[in-house]
Amino acid sequence: MATTIEVNKKSVKQLLETGKEKKFIIPEYQRPYAWSDEQIQVLFDDLVEYTVNNNESTYFLGTIVAYENDDKVQEIIDGQQRITTLLLLLRAIYSKLEHSSEKQAVYLKSQIEPAIWEQDDLTGEVKFDKILITSRVMGDDGNQEFADILVTGEADSKSNSNYTKNYMQLQNLINEYATSDPLSFYRFISNILNKAILLPITADSQDTALTIFSTLNDRGLALSDADIFKAKMYNHLDTQKKKDFIEEWQRLDEEATNVGESIQRLFYYYMFYLRASENDRNTTTPGIRKFYSKNNFEHLYSDDVMKNLKTILNLWSVINNRSLLDEPWSENIKIQQVLDGLTSYPNEFWKYPVVIYYLRYHSREDFEVKFLTFLRRLLAVLSALYIVKPTINAVKRNILNLNAEIITSPTPKFDFNSIDEKELKDKIKHAHRNTVRMILKMIAYQHQEELLPEKWEIEHIFPRKWQSSYVQVASDDEVRELVEHIGNKIPFEKKLNIIASNNYFAKKKESYQKSKVEILRKLAKENADWGLDEIRERDIRISDEFFALLSDWGLNRVDNQTKEELTHIPAERKSDYQNFIKMFKMKDSNESRKKFLEIKPS
Repeated sequence: MATTIEVNKKSVKQLLETGKEKKFIIPEYQRPYAWSDEQIQVLFDDLVEYTVNNNESTYFLGTIVAYENDDKVQEIIDGQQRITTLLLLLRAIYSKLEHSSEKQAVYLKSQIEPAIWEQDDLTGEVKFDKILITSRVMGDDGNQEFADILVTGEADSKSNSNYTKNYMQLQNLINEYATSDPLSFYRFISNILNKAILLPITADSQDTALTIFSTLNDRGLALSDADIFKAKMYNHLDTQKKKDFIEEWQRLDEEATNVGESIQRLFYYYMFYLRASENDRNTTTPGIRKFYSKNNFEHLYSDDVMKNLKTILNLWSVINNRSLLDEPWSENIKIQQVLDGLTSYPNEFWKYPVVIYYLRYHSREDFEVKFLTFLRRLLAVLSALYIVKPTINAVKRNILNLNAEIITSPTPKFDFNSIDEKELKDKIKHAHRNTVRMILKMIAYQHQEELLPEKWEIEHIFPRKWQSSYVQVASDDEVRELVEHIGNKIPFEKKLNIIASNNYFAKKKESYQKSKVEILRKLAKENADWGLDEIRERDIRISDEFFALLSDWGLNRVDNQTKEELTHIPAERKSDYQNFIKMFKMKDSNESRKKFLEIKPS
């Protein structure tokens, strides 16, 4: 079916009067009314200036995006802040005119009435208790306050809501204007009703309206799909649970922001978990609104949705903020280091299997050891593949298959292409710029028992700006190439790096020795100088160490799984591993776990 939209330029009066046929609804997923006193002042001043200049042209107020929902009302997608303010303005004007018997006042009141209230079809009598707009914004205590102001024309001065503050500000501005220039004041009212123009865009569906809004919106944060999901979930609950849901949602929203994520992103990660649970291995990723809207939004109505979103957020709290949970695994430095390595992987595909694995198995007693094994293999496979073939979508299909495999086993099958040792080692030496941080992290973590400082830079041990006299035996092209090799790069704290500047090795050693990066301190201690030969030697050392590490973590390992979880463990180590699980249930300290992790399965 073709998408249809209707666009008709209307005056404020013409647009608001359409509410007599189809009322306006500000839906649950909209954000609360938030216009500031500055925005109120600017709008009012602009309308006054337009009137004073006696402008013949119209005054454009912007677009309104809406659609007719199943209840046959106009559901506002964009423009709710503007419409709300205009209604407050007209109500303040009406209150000012209410007791005036002047002809202009009487006439203008009759023009305002059908823009705010219902009227009797036969007599035209105004039904002041029945307004043409209803706000259902979730969790907004001002919804009723807004309605009361439009009905009574009065606001509670003790209230701190934006409805009351803005309405009282508008009343003051109107009183001042009417007193200083009463004749111009009537023209001002007429201009608001008839010359202030809006461009209503009426869509045939919510989807179309949201798409239009996302395209047009340039005034701040657009409505997210999560806002729609919030409204769907809220409306599905009974009255008693709605308040708890609002508080839970707001808490999750705040916590997600603090962690550098958003509820929108949590729903996106959760979608991959749900897809994996349904064995969906399609490489085409659906939009999240399209995915969750399937079967009448059934995925949103599951009792464990909010719990699962919170669990996913816990994982990102550890990854993004390095904060620890009340769970032993989050204190495991080896897990933290591997996760830190994954954060430097050049695209987001690593995130989905990690989220799925954590959500699926985080409650298991053997989770910590299994999670570490899984993360190491994931990083080994993904890093090697990207180093050899640095393209974004090289592993997409493999990741979708892995996602589904995770659901069926905590030791999932990794169906990825094998990597040639010689090719990988050669590519590591002059690694693609997108992989350098990841490689440096992985190497550094084999030499220290703590995370790298949060703010570090890639240090060129031999400076990128060199003097030709220092390397007389080499051409500029050769030096320029070697300087960018992995053997000449190392993590270095930003502050110390600034102090060290672009000096040669001998002058930088003092700064190196102050570093918390163990391999940098070791480098400064073991080398008297640093030149091209040292770079070549370290190239070989890093490539050998890196390949050995990846192999140990599971690169190129062939999976031959059976239903028995322990069959991949050599027979002579099964008893050790079973003892580990038994001891792990009883032990809780970092040292205990560190000791027992030494007998993890290969």
